[in-house]
Amino acid sequence: MVKKAARSKRKTSRRKSQPRSHKGLLWKTGLIGLVLLSIYVIYLDMRIKQSFEGQRWALPARVFARPLELHTGLPLRREELLQELKLLRYRKDAHPNNPGTYTAVRDGVVLVSRGFRFSDGEEHQRKLRILFSNGEISGLRDENGQPIHALVRLEPVLIANIYPAHQEDRSLVQLDEVPPLLIRTLMAVEDKDYYHHLGVRPTAIIRAMLANLRAGRAVQGGSTLTQQLVKNYFLTSSRSLWRKFNEAIMALLLEMHYDKDEILQAYLNEIYLGQSGAQAIHGFGLASQFYFQRHLNELEPEQLALLVAMVKGPSYYNPRRHPERARDRRNLVLDVMAQDELITPQQAQNYQSRQLGVSQKAPPTKSPFPAFVDLVREQLKRDYDEADLRSEGLMVFTTLDPLIQLRTEQGVRQELSRIEKSRTKDRGKLESAAVVVRVGNGEVMALVGGRDPRFPGFNRALNARRPIGSLIKPLVFLEALKLEQQYTWASLLDDGPLSITLDDGSEWAPTNYDRQSHGPVLMEDALIHSYNQATARLGLEIGVPRVTQSLAQLGGRSDVRAYPSVLLGAVDMTPLEVARVYQSLATEGYRMPLRAIRSVMDAEGRSLQQYDLDVHQAEDPRYVFMVTAAMHEVTRQGTAKGLVQRLPGGLKVAGKTGTTNDLRDSWFAGYSGDYLGVVWVGRDDNASSGLTGATGALPVWAHIFNGLHQESIELDPPQGVKWSWIDRSNGLRGDKSCDEALRIPFIAGTVPQGTSACTQSLDGAVKRSWNWLKDLFDTE
Repeated sequence: MVKKAARSKRKTSRRKSQPRSHKGLLWKTGLIGLVLLSIYVIYLDMRIKQSFEGQRWALPARVFARPLELHTGLPLRREELLQELKLLRYRKDAHPNNPGTYTAVRDGVVLVSRGFRFSDGEEHQRKLRILFSNGEISGLRDENGQPIHALVRLEPVLIANIYPAHQEDRSLVQLDEVPPLLIRTLMAVEDKDYYHHLGVRPTAIIRAMLANLRAGRAVQGGSTLTQQLVKNYFLTSSRSLWRKFNEAIMALLLEMHYDKDEILQAYLNEIYLGQSGAQAIHGFGLASQFYFQRHLNELEPEQLALLVAMVKGPSYYNPRRHPERARDRRNLVLDVMAQDELITPQQAQNYQSRQLGVSQKAPPTKSPFPAFVDLVREQLKRDYDEADLRSEGLMVFTTLDPLIQLRTEQGVRQELSRIEKSRTKDRGKLESAAVVVRVGNGEVMALVGGRDPRFPGFNRALNARRPIGSLIKPLVFLEALKLEQQYTWASLLDDGPLSITLDDGSEWAPTNYDRQSHGPVLMEDALIHSYNQATARLGLEIGVPRVTQSLAQLGGRSDVRAYPSVLLGAVDMTPLEVARVYQSLATEGYRMPLRAIRSVMDAEGRSLQQYDLDVHQAEDPRYVFMVTAAMHEVTRQGTAKGLVQRLPGGLKVAGKTGTTNDLRDSWFAGYSGDYLGVVWVGRDDNASSGLTGATGALPVWAHIFNGLHQESIELDPPQGVKWSWIDRSNGLRGDKSCDEALRIPFIAGTVPQGTSACTQSLDGAVKRSWNWLKDLFDTE
């Protein structure tokens, strides 16, 4: 009995200890779970703080054209201003009062500008009346009709974005820049209690959980704005209970560290609102431009309602693809706005009757000027890493003049089409490249890399090295003029047949384009008419290395071997490289780098870099002036004389044609007092284009320059140079009475001493004596 009682007691004891062991196991398991949960929450907290502090987004670099600077006296036609406003996406409005609106009036344009932050200060929005007269701005008036004497800058045209690697795009807005109606509408529709909860709404979560449990999957959300931000910024859009759990925890943590306004501002910039090709559209700021091509503060109430409506499903409610769905959803939002007394019921009905107002096509994500942007990126890479360009939100202000760029594109397109109309075959095979530079500072105003300027492919202006032909000849004559005791423009050169034996035993026998020899010719005429034989003989006399050194000194290639064929342009260069050389000629021998960038700002508006002028004298201005004077005659009586009929009357320019063997390449490089232009026309397969410089590139150049506001080249000689009359037939001193009188520039003291027989009349003797006395006492 005792043993039996003992066994019974042990059984009872074991039964009592089993609940204790189960409770201990549960307690330990719970404790471990709590520790793991705490660790996981700490991990999520660290993740939030690491990602949300500092730079929150990888921002694309924005690339802008030059701002249009308005002032009285600016050469600008009314239609040019209207073209600029179109590029800036200003809207016509009979009574412009909102930013980005304008109307054309009888004597000018009335507009309301948008504000813009430049590196040197803020340009505030203002209402302007711009008056025009005789092709220039005759006056600026403010909204009260008072004269404006200061310079007024319009915001620059956005020409490109350099996107982050993950292809997200956004235009950041500050909370105080967002229309209050948008914020109130967003909260009325998405989160009425935003300023009162701690990041989650328990009742909404419980309701959503019950619905999800019944369905066996996530079918309903109870997300606050904070949770939506967490989902967009930290998580994926997958519908799962685990994702909802993470979302709730992270929302609570986010609200622990940051105030409501900061979270709201982040939401406004992060929320996904559509897709444009490979680029994801994030934030209301960019969505406003993507759907309406307006800034956020320019939108009407019904347009704000549409943006809020799309938060629920940007693809499903895409107004371009599904306008009926988008309209229904927008109208529902407008009803909510009326219920919450954000607008009146009558206003809601009025807004609901309006069209969606979305632009028919999305704005292009690719640059409209890809060739110019190639040059910008090439120059940016010297100072910035590719990662910085794609993520730091840099603002790059370039030199591009959109009006000149469009004029250049038009010249290439229309002139090539005109040339090919007369052809029966190979139409569409011609290609072209063009560069336009401001003479005074080396700023690239326009650049076209091909016949189709929108195609972002092979950039011929930067990368197509082709033989330059006779474009090199001015450098041959420049070097000869520097030997002033041996050569002047009045020197007689032999344009007879020429043949020399090269080092490899081959013969080099250049001929003139017309296959004729012209005997003794003036040195200036040899350049004016582009005589190959006379030029080659002159170059051999002075030495080919002098010419190759001059090419490098003026900004061209420095690796050119001194072969005789170089004298006639057997040098491969790109149009941009040619522009560097001719820029030095256009600036009287001052060399400066061609630049496409003026300045760079960071995302906060701080100036990072100014690309200032870097000028040094590469050549004696006296000799460069004499070359310019001769190239002016090229455009009057030489190979480019066709310009006389193509340019405005009285405009004096200097230039040179270039044609290569078998008519493969057609070139023209020339400049006025304000602009330099280089044009190439040819074929990518290197077949004959059938064009000379005068029949191919020159018409394109003339088309471009015929529409520019510019002054003539300066033909007043610098100190040490003087104009004198000579007899073209023999190169001796002459006067106006000679049948072949020619006025050309000379270095002081190098005017020919011999006198032509055409001056032997009494009048001629008097003039000759007077000229002799002037030379005797002339110190210039």
